[in-house]
Amino acid sequence: MRPFAHVVPDSVGSAVEALRDAVPGTRILAGGTTLYDLMKLGIETPPAVVDVHRLPELTAVDAGGRELVFGAGARMADVADHPAVRAGYPALSESLWRAASQQLRNMATVGGNLLQRTRCGYFRGGPEFPCNKREPGSGCAARGGHDRTLALLGTSDACIATYPGDWAVALLAFDAVVDVAGPGGERTVPLAELHVEPGDDPAREHVLDARELILRIRVPVTPAGRGSVYLKIRDRESYAFALASAAVALTVDDGVVGDCRIALGGVATRPWRAAEAERALRGAPLTAENARRAGEIAFAGARPGTHNGFRVELGIRTVADAVLTAGERAAR
Repeated sequence: MRPFAHVVPDSVGSAVEALRDAVPGTRILAGGTTLYDLMKLGIETPPAVVDVHRLPELTAVDAGGRELVFGAGARMADVADHPAVRAGYPALSESLWRAASQQLRNMATVGGNLLQRTRCGYFRGGPEFPCNKREPGSGCAARGGHDRTLALLGTSDACIATYPGDWAVALLAFDAVVDVAGPGGERTVPLAELHVEPGDDPAREHVLDARELILRIRVPVTPAGRGSVYLKIRDRESYAFALASAAVALTVDDGVVGDCRIALGGVATRPWRAAEAERALRGAPLTAENARRAGEIAFAGARPGTHNGFRVELGIRTVADAVLTAGERAAR
C-alpha cells in the first residue's frame, strides 16, 4: 500500500486552488475507473489526489440551446440516456453505451473518460516490459511484440499504443470543444487538439497541464446529429475495446451527401478525424461503392505491424457500414 493524500474540495474554485498548490504528481480523481486501476498496478503513484466527483457544478447537462453542454462530472450513463442526446445525436449516446458495463457507466464521468490512458498490455504489464509511456526512453516492447490490438494510424517509432476511448471519437465528429480551468484562468481547447500523437514523447498524451481541470464539454448543434451512428467492432459484444470503430454523421438530400463527418476509433494513437474521406463523400451520391471508397481513403495512411494488418480491411468495412447506416437515419 502506497500512502497518498486525499483532498476533497467543496467547489470548482477550491479544486483549482488545490491543484495550483499541489505537489508534483498529484492527480485528479473523478469516477476513478481508470486511475484506481493504474494505482493498483503501480503505474500511477500519485502523492495526492484531488477528488472532484462530488462537485455539483460539474454535473449539469444542458441540451436546450445552440449547443449541447455536458459538465465534466456528468456520469456516462446519465448522458447516454439523456432524451435529447438519444434522439438528436445517436452517435454520442451509442459511443457511451458501448464503452463499458452498466456499473462502470454509473461511475465514470464524461470528462475523465476523455483522459483515460492506453490499454496497451506492455504499458500495464510492469517494468519487465520496456514502455516509453511509462518510463520515457526505455523503448517500446510492442514493436516486434504482440500488436494485434495496437494502432495503425498516428504511430511513431517510440509508441504504437491505441487510444482506447469511444466518447472522444464521437465528440470529434461533432467538432466539440472542452473548457478547462487552471492557475492561469479558463481556456477552451478544441477536441481535435486535445490529444496528441506520441512522436518522440509518448508520455505526453494531451495538451492539458497537470494542474488544469476539465469543466465542461460543448457540442455545436447540427442537423447532421440526427443522421449519425457510432459503429464499434470488437472481439466480443460485451464491452470490449474496439478493434475498429467509426462515428459518422451525415445530411442527405435526394440521395446526395451534404454535411459529412467521419471519425475513427480503436485504430489510432488518438481520436482520428478522416477529413479526406469526408471531402470525398460531400456532394457524392450515397452508394455502397462511395461508402467503401471513403473507408479506403480513411485508411490510406495505415501502417500495419506484425499481427494487426487484418484491421485495415476491418476498418474500411466499418467506415462503409457506418456511412450507409448514418445515411439511412438521415433520410428518415
